[in-house]
Parts: sequence; structure tokens; C-alpha cells
Amino acid sequence: MLGLIAFTMFSCSEDDDSTNGEGTAHVTVSMTDAPGDFDGVLIDVQDVMIKTEMDGAEDEGWESIGSVETGVYDLLELTGGVSQLLADVELPAGYLGQMRLILGNDNSIVVDGESYAMATPSAQQSGLKLNVNQELEAGEQYSFLLDFNVDESVVSQGNGGYLLKPVIRLSAEEGASTIEGEVHPSNFRSLVKAQNASHTISAYTDADGNFTLHGVPAGIYKITVTPDVASNLPTIEKNNVTVEASTEVDLETIYLE
Repeated sequence: MLGLIAFTMFSCSEDDDSTNGEGTAHVTVSMTDAPGDFDGVLIDVQDVMIKTEMDGAEDEGWESIGSVETGVYDLLELTGGVSQLLADVELPAGYLGQMRLILGNDNSIVVDGESYAMATPSAQQSGLKLNVNQELEAGEQYSFLLDFNVDESVVSQGNGGYLLKPVIRLSAEEGASTIEGEVHPSNFRSLVKAQNASHTISAYTDADGNFTLHGVPAGIYKITVTPDVASNLPTIEKNNVTVEASTEVDLETIYLE
């Protein structure tokens, strides 16, 4: 699973807003994973950069968001509602145009217990540009989640090697919600997917059968639970699951037997 970004913004204080015409926003950036059929996918996070200018050349005006938790992260550990906090910073309120995740060279994949280095083209290391296009207001809260799609991000080459070309879904919609629950039995992994005409959001269950789908826009969804093929259990569907803005939808326990 690969995966997401989450940003949260708060004003420094009422006094700050009164003395500073714009004020500041408290911004957090997190990452999660959409499913992938590998033993491990490790990515080398070096920076998160933002672009606040509406005009200018495509590659100009980028700056580090600051205080980024750099390191090598296994995306397949970000399941069952787990996300990785990448940054927690104060930013001036104002226009946020784009964001990109900067990767290093230490990227690898584990397949059938064997680890392989993943080549990362320079264009990918410089960061996939993700459109935000939102005015950040002082004192308001915004949530953004970077959801890596592992299956689409990892490209198998004919010579047995692998390329990392990140495919990321940015969840940055005001009022986005979560869908959570538990799948029973939990002694194997299940894929949980929420889908409608506009959106497809998915995650694997964790070791206890728990799952969380982040950044779900309001709407009506079909929930599909697909257990590991080795379980010999059927796929379960739940239709007409209504998700309202800024809510947590608890599907409780979904039984596959």
C-alpha cells in the first residue's frame, strides 16, 4: 500500500493576529499508503517543499517546509489507519499552490524475502508536483494526506530491476472524513476499498484486522472487503455507505464467514 499528506493549521494567538496582518498557520504533513503486493517498499524521504507563488517559472519559487522528519520509511507499515508524520511547522497564512515530496537514493523493495534497490529517476527525486491551490487562513485548520499508490509507483523492469516513480493521491479537501472498522477473522490481510463514481480509496487491514480509510470526501460509497486469496473466504460488499463531511464513519466489525 502506498500511499497520503495531512496539514493542520492554527493561529499562534489572538495577539499575534492583531499585530501581524496575516498571522500564521500550524501545518502538519503526514504520509500513508495505498495497497501494494510486496513484502516491503522503503522510500528515502529527504524533504517536503512548497510553492506559494501563483506566477513564475514552473521550477522557481520552491522552498522547504522546514523541520521535516527525514529518513527511510517502509510504506507497507502504514496500514490499518497508521500514518507517518513528516513535518509539524508554522507557516505564514496565505496562498499555498503546490507541494512535492523530495526523495533520496536509498529506496528499495522487498519481494519474496529478497531486497532490491529501486532506481529513482532524477525527475522523481526532485518531487512529484501536487496541486493544492488553497488560501490558508490564520486560525483555521486544514488536513492534507499524501497517499502513496504502491502498485502504480513501483515499475518492474525487464532486467529484473525496479524503478520508483511515485504515484500519490493528495487528500486536501475541506471536510474530508474517515471510514474505519475491523475485519474478522484477522489472521490474514484483507483489502478494504471505498468507491463511487468520483473516488477510490483503499487500505489493507493491520495485524488485528483494523483499517482506516483517510481523506474520504462526502458522498455515498460501496465498500468492498477482499480477503487474502489463501483464506478461501468470499469478498464482502456493503452498499450505500453514506459519508458526511468532517465525520468518522465506523463500520464496526465486518465478518467474512
